[in-house]
Amino acid sequence: MTYKAFLVHIENHIAHVSFNKPDKANSLDTPDWEEMQQVFQNMDENPEVRVIILSGKEKHFCAGIDLAALMGLQNQLTGNCEARKRDQIRQYIFKLQNAISSIETCRKPVLAAIHNGCIGGGVDIISACDIRYCTQDAYFTIKEISLGLVADIGTLQRLPYLIAPGIMAEMAYTGRKVYGPEAEKIGLVNAAYANQEELMEKVENIAAQIASKSPLCIRGTKEILLYQRDHSVEDGLKNIANYNAAMLLSKDLTESFQAHFEKREPAFLEES
Repeated sequence: MTYKAFLVHIENHIAHVSFNKPDKANSLDTPDWEEMQQVFQNMDENPEVRVIILSGKEKHFCAGIDLAALMGLQNQLTGNCEARKRDQIRQYIFKLQNAISSIETCRKPVLAAIHNGCIGGGVDIISACDIRYCTQDAYFTIKEISLGLVADIGTLQRLPYLIAPGIMAEMAYTGRKVYGPEAEKIGLVNAAYANQEELMEKVENIAAQIASKSPLCIRGTKEILLYQRDHSVEDGLKNIANYNAAMLLSKDLTESFQAHFEKREPAFLEES
């Protein structure tokens, strides 16, 4: 499938998804957010895809929402009832939230490979990814505070689960840039690499490792991790017991054991 704002290439069970609006610093207007949701829904449903790498073409990773689209929102409000206009804004915010949540609800792990600017909505996006990596010159900024906005599409909800609350609050209140080495230090990314070439090489290697595992178990692991984030340990233990009571006795389990004893790589069933 061809997309307007994204490039998608699938090889060896790895989907490479790239923001492809370099003339706009990979910022997204309203149709682009809707398209992003479609991309990740398609990746979720595609049996060839086991893991996804999300990156940006050319200069920046992603500059978030297109400011022209944001500034034009008021002109799109219809009717003469203020309450109804406010509800239109609310529905618009939900639309952007749902686009980002499609990354989280995609059953395949999403690895963000970030270079240069990850700005505003870009931070919302990477907060919904499973794992983050960057270049040393990459920078992250919760830009909304500098524009007179409260970030509203995921950063303030997801980032506190990824980094220390004090660091999170400092970023949210100041909008300062956090560069690659600091991002690695505070746990915002797993690693910061010297340049984009090394970044992609390392991330592709990790994606290949994930793609070599049981796709059924990878999907299950993502589901369990997301459930655990929002529930108690007790609830989580009951959930995994119920999950494995249903899913444990798979052909993937048998193949993994046989491959181990035969000292070979497992060959899992192709997805349908």
